[in-house]
Amino acid sequence: MILFNKSKFACSFAGFLAAIMFLLIQPVGVFAQEEESVDQVEQVDSTATQEVGDQEEVEAESEETDAEAAAVADATGGDDDSAAVEEAASTSASSSTARASKVEEKSNIPPQVYMNLFYYIILFLIVCAVVAIVNRVLSIYELTLKMNGRFNSLAGNNLQAVLFVIFLLVFLWGTYYSFAVWGDWAYRPAATEHGKKWDIMFIITTAICVVVLVVMHLLIFSFTYIYRMRHNRKAYYYPHNNTLEKIWTVVPATVLTILVLYGFFTWREIMNVPEDLKKSAVQIEVLGEQFAWQVRYPGSDGIIGKRDYKMTTANNPYGIDFNDKNSWDDIRGSDIVIPVNRSVRFHIISKDILHSFFIPDFRVQINAVPGMTNYFQFTPTVTTEEMREKMDDPEYDFIMLCAKICGSGHYNMQKKIKVVSDQEYEEWLSQQGKYFSEDLQKEFLAKDSDQSDSDNNLAAITE
Repeated sequence: MILFNKSKFACSFAGFLAAIMFLLIQPVGVFAQEEESVDQVEQVDSTATQEVGDQEEVEAESEETDAEAAAVADATGGDDDSAAVEEAASTSASSSTARASKVEEKSNIPPQVYMNLFYYIILFLIVCAVVAIVNRVLSIYELTLKMNGRFNSLAGNNLQAVLFVIFLLVFLWGTYYSFAVWGDWAYRPAATEHGKKWDIMFIITTAICVVVLVVMHLLIFSFTYIYRMRHNRKAYYYPHNNTLEKIWTVVPATVLTILVLYGFFTWREIMNVPEDLKKSAVQIEVLGEQFAWQVRYPGSDGIIGKRDYKMTTANNPYGIDFNDKNSWDDIRGSDIVIPVNRSVRFHIISKDILHSFFIPDFRVQINAVPGMTNYFQFTPTVTTEEMREKMDDPEYDFIMLCAKICGSGHYNMQKKIKVVSDQEYEEWLSQQGKYFSEDLQKEFLAKDSDQSDSDNNLAAITE
């Protein structure tokens, strides 16, 4: 009896889902007929024409009121001019407001909206009534079987067990399909040295999770079918087993501990860069702001100049401190161009709010936090041209994204990254402009009151 009630509940729930599905369908052929659509379009056009006419009428009355105000001012003269003009202006404003409210009142909700709502409500009530009728019919059928002595209280068990087996087969097929079809789309090898270590850790974790997932589903749904309740069968009472408790406690704990330690040491190896390698790496500063990335390369001195938000001006939105001579030769990068097989150290900062420096192909992600500098150093191993050949896509590019939802323009906050040879990198770098432009040089020199010092600074800047 309980199982049969469950089947009725399942039927009711299926009816409810069907009702929701019907509610999501646009009513076709009930209210949205072609003739009514044409009439509605004509009604909208006439309404729009009438609103334009009302607006023109408002403007004409406003002009007439202004003319009357001017006439009153000419007639009265003297100090009364201002009072008359103010009175006329207030009259014009109140009239315009009244007319504008009148125009807004005429733009009502189309009747089709209410008709669609009425249709949805009626359809929902019909579906609920059908489900209730089917439920009653099943109840009568159940009583009839009981009266005739042909009622099988375990029929629902067999049906549900078979459905579980069907679901298990569909699930196993879906798991295989997700790897076979979408595996290449969701995963491809990293294009950096440290990314290979990250990939190994990811593959091991994924393999363990997939094995556990498949084995557990096989056990759960197979046991549901094999040990379903049947006539003349009694379940074996098996309340407790210490050995099993230890196995399914110790084994998962051990596996998780190994994974956590493996991830911890991999992270340390990636982030703890030796001091000599930090200094010899290509230095690049990346500043995040709503909603763009700014890139700064050091000049010939190899040192990125200081930055101070107090130095931010219209000509210096980056806030570079040009009192630091190391910043005079800093280079503005249109894109991020880096040499292959050379270590690159990124200085990651934020101008306004929290952003995230994210390059999926390089397995790089670290936050850009206002008021502090984060670092990430890695070595690219695949050029952009080589990646395009592997992907069979001549327009493929490495892209840096923002992985934090930083506002309305977050989706478009990206920067192209190009990995090239050493020669191409040096050629590209020589073609980029400097942040210390002529306008900024004039602004910087104008702050110096001593002309001789200004001349000396100008000569130093020119050199």
